[in-house]
Amino acid sequence: MSLCKQQSTRLSHPSARGHPTVAILYQALEPPIINGARKPRKPGGYQDSGADIAHMLRKHGVHVLTPSTSPDPSVQEGWCFPDTEEGISSAVKQGATHLWANTVLFSSHPLQVAESLAATDSLFIIGQPPALVEDFDDKAYLNEQLRKHGSFTLPQSWVIHTTDEVASVLGSIHRFPVIAKPVRGRGSHGVKLCHDSAELEAHVEILVQESSVMVIEEFLTGEEVTITVMPPSAGHETHWSLPPVTRFNHVDGVAPYCGAVAVTANSRVVTADEMQDASYGSVMRQCEQVASLIGATAPVRIDTRRFREGSEFAIFDINMKPNMTGPGRPGREDQASLCVLAAAAIGWDYGTLLQHILEGAVSLVRFRNYQNPFLWS
Repeated sequence: MSLCKQQSTRLSHPSARGHPTVAILYQALEPPIINGARKPRKPGGYQDSGADIAHMLRKHGVHVLTPSTSPDPSVQEGWCFPDTEEGISSAVKQGATHLWANTVLFSSHPLQVAESLAATDSLFIIGQPPALVEDFDDKAYLNEQLRKHGSFTLPQSWVIHTTDEVASVLGSIHRFPVIAKPVRGRGSHGVKLCHDSAELEAHVEILVQESSVMVIEEFLTGEEVTITVMPPSAGHETHWSLPPVTRFNHVDGVAPYCGAVAVTANSRVVTADEMQDASYGSVMRQCEQVASLIGATAPVRIDTRRFREGSEFAIFDINMKPNMTGPGRPGREDQASLCVLAAAAIGWDYGTLLQHILEGAVSLVRFRNYQNPFLWS
């Protein structure tokens, strides 16, 4: 059964509901190669956002465990535990009731398989189940399932395997420009706008050095909007969207990586007047359906773009682990992520958003028992 159908189990333990003790996990483990592709590891392993989360939760009165006794708010180290089995066990032994998985998960991750956690009956996780992440971080697989199981608006796409006759696949693409990207990406890593067949062929040769599978998509020339979809919670029986955020100042057709350009410099919430355009509401409903279909247990961020100015939106990227940086630590004033910008539009500051995400924690048992809905539907 998909976890999205099991909301009554959330925060059922009295200590979890009342006074959680939270430990943030960062990415210390190298993601494995999955079906010939490896998701690139982020330098620092998300310790920047992990420190932001830990620091802000503490400011809001949440009990947060840290590996350092008194971590310095001006540096990212010392706030988070590594996502190794040893790091996780250390946090649990120190009293953590909630583990915030601010890391990339996969089916062999310790959160899923570590026997040392098996006897823990009162542990809660903030994040997507590892099986969900492993399956749906694969852009080609998820797009295939969405085409089969719903009426979603998606761009035309081609999947290239290095075992294919690559030249034949490339030769079937006649309309340019197109976007070429790895099947398991992170941010804008490896994403390139290719204006002709020669440029596409050259970029594919680069992509095959790190992945045996890649995706080519028609280039959507219109407005880009990102939608943060929250899981069911108090007052929301189903997945629901925060207000859409529009993106601008693209670099050669691609939104730049947030580590290079702060999203506050190229993004803003869609205004109330702009929301009179029904296409915004339509794509928000589609994004909610995606999150519900896969059984998301934490926020997902879905990137969409109009085919052309004034047209409908198409879904082109679904992020299982959206960036969760935010202001609060010294020098981080401009580090509001896209999800934080969206939350501000409904009156939630960064700390309030984090508290709502924390309230959606899922028990370890439910977390580990997640099943891909497309395997039994």
